[in-house]
Amino acid sequence: MTSPVLPAAAPVREFAPLLVLTTLAIGFVMAMIDVTAVNTALSDIAASLDVPLAGLVWVVDGYTLTFAALLMAGGALADRFGPKNVYQGGLAVFILGSVLCALAPSGAALVAARLLQGAGAALFMPSSLSLLTHAYDDAATRTRMLATWSAIVGCSSAAGPLVGGLLVNEFGWRSVFWVNVPIGLAGIALTHLVAPATRANRRALSLWTHALGVAMLAGLSFVLIEGPVLGWTSSPVLAAALATLAVGTWLVRRERTGGHPLIPRALFATPAFAAANGVGFMINFAVFGQLFLLSLFLQERGADALETGMRLIPMMAAFAVGNLMSGRISARTGPRVPMLYGLLVGLVAALFMLPTMGPHTPYWLLVAATTVMNLAIGIAIPGMTATVMLVAGREYANSAAAALNANRQVGALVGVAAMGAVLHMAPGWAVRLPWAFGLIAAAYATACYLVYRFIRTGKPA
Repeated sequence: MTSPVLPAAAPVREFAPLLVLTTLAIGFVMAMIDVTAVNTALSDIAASLDVPLAGLVWVVDGYTLTFAALLMAGGALADRFGPKNVYQGGLAVFILGSVLCALAPSGAALVAARLLQGAGAALFMPSSLSLLTHAYDDAATRTRMLATWSAIVGCSSAAGPLVGGLLVNEFGWRSVFWVNVPIGLAGIALTHLVAPATRANRRALSLWTHALGVAMLAGLSFVLIEGPVLGWTSSPVLAAALATLAVGTWLVRRERTGGHPLIPRALFATPAFAAANGVGFMINFAVFGQLFLLSLFLQERGADALETGMRLIPMMAAFAVGNLMSGRISARTGPRVPMLYGLLVGLVAALFMLPTMGPHTPYWLLVAATTVMNLAIGIAIPGMTATVMLVAGREYANSAAAALNANRQVGALVGVAAMGAVLHMAPGWAVRLPWAFGLIAAAYATACYLVYRFIRTGKPA
């Protein structure tokens, strides 16, 4: 149970609400720029460090692995030590990981440093949403600020490919990681000055359960990434699959019967919580799988890092525009309408792309269809976040934020690995693109069903 905000910290000073919002978005902005910028640098990393395709998947998914696996621990630590302290600590760990990425002498060292980056992101992500929830007393203001927060994140995602392309083109791929250092240091300083303080709640930490979560996701990553390389029936892959299933079963059992579950059981009293988390998984599966796929597709068509970044800008910018539109729509209709119809439009766009995309598809058609799809999904995302935080309330804000982001990052991990498997198994882009957009369409169709069936209104747990 999260303690109330200290009287001295609430409400946010009238002259600084946007400064607080910007401060709490810095961590996610840094992480998103890093993710999208790294995608534009993949070809250069492969050439510089002699990294094969499976290694490139690990470069992207190694970060996502620890990010997803440790997010729940990040939420628990935010409860135990206070979200402000954990947010600043997470930024410091992310900065250290970025420095080690920039200095990496080999592909293995780069993947190891990406694991550390993910651990830092797992600390600051739930803390940022928790601090944001505590910072605004009025529910309407909080919803509007969540939409603005999502828009800031969306803008950073849109800027990431261009920033990455410019940095790689002018200074080499290592500069993609060096740029995180000044941003992270600014975030630590601003958080100290303007972020609201909350009392820590010394709840118990189930370290064994967190370890099971890490082991399960590590096994899943190995199966999805190495399966196409080693063979799905090879001994290492089969052993990892069986171990993942066993550990996952053990984890679910501990969550249902243990004394200190990672996710408070009260949250599952409302079906909307589990459904919104499922929506988050499916959205990130599609979005990050699409980004990984299109980055490599554009680079294989002859685009360098800068050209790839510029060509991705309109597709990524559509998310930010959608986020901004979502705030106004939600204010009139509530979060369900933008979620449902945004996902439906995204599904239709993915189905349109399934038979039309190929190795010789004109760029204008690719960008038009992808922009429409991403705009619609951008409208849906803030409604998903608002639903989870509304169900959680302030009492469960840390845990709910951690659960949502963990599910989203697992979705990203599986999405990138799935696209890597498509690239390994399909003989050429004429087959790869239809398979890939078929998976994206299936993800959005599943998300539509979850919203339609289970999300009506958010009733607090």
